[in-house]
Amino acid sequence: MTKLRLYSAKACPFAHRTRLVLQEKAIDFELTEVDLQNKPRAFVDASLYGKVPAIEHEGHRIWESAIINEYLEEVFPEPRLLPREPGRRALARIWIDHANTRLVPAFTQLLRAETAA
Repeated sequence: MTKLRLYSAKACPFAHRTRLVLQEKAIDFELTEVDLQNKPRAFVDASLYGKVPAIEHEGHRIWESAIINEYLEEVFPEPRLLPREPGRRALARIWIDHANTRLVPAFTQLLRAETAA
């Protein structure tokens, strides 16, 4: 299998979400930090929306963190990140939505803060 390349930016909470999935699944990947004010050509080719995260893997270019994370769960099924039982999987997705709508805005402010305080 070809090594996976992740295009990411430190100030993007959605890119951090994909980094967590990669780490939890112990997937070997090459990290490319992207300066979103000066996007390299390879990144623009990989992410048609011009947003991070984006990945390149096995000839596929995939962007949008939720879609990337679903792809990673399917291609690298172990360890499973979602329960097998549909009801429990739905509940996990509810918590994911809760995190997206309630926690991500605060995390974004923290990542983009100009000072440690």
